[in-house]
Amino acid sequence: MKQLILSSLLAVSAMACAHAQDGIETYRVEGLPDWAPFSSAVRAGDTLHVSGHLGRLPGTTTIIEGGAGPETTQTMANIETSLALAGADLSDLVSCTVYLTDMADYPAMNEAYAAALNGHQPARVTAGVNELALGARVEIACIAYLPEAGE
Repeated sequence: MKQLILSSLLAVSAMACAHAQDGIETYRVEGLPDWAPFSSAVRAGDTLHVSGHLGRLPGTTTIIEGGAGPETTQTMANIETSLALAGADLSDLVSCTVYLTDMADYPAMNEAYAAALNGHQPARVTAGVNELALGARVEIACIAYLPEAGE
């Protein structure tokens, strides 16, 4: 299953938008639906703000099947793609906010989240919510620290 997720992730090319204004750079994963009027990530100085990501298969609006564990694995892979647009990776994360539609999914989410981070432990908030876009069970937004070159 994980190999399938990573293979589908690699099949989607990602690009950084050329938009840079007053030290703000925006990045948008290719294949993000047109109805999504937001960037995948925004860099402001040393901080990269990664939009809330779902466990959707890259280039689609389809949420991966299998529940909160597989959704979290795919969500983290999607976050990794957005981080890569700015030259970052999961080890650069300093904070994540996790939204769950069912707090009973916490153990499955937590296990997949920890596996994706491979020992890295950014600060985290986990909140229960009523509903998420596309019928997702999990959404994760993050902040990464990326010192400016030469610092």
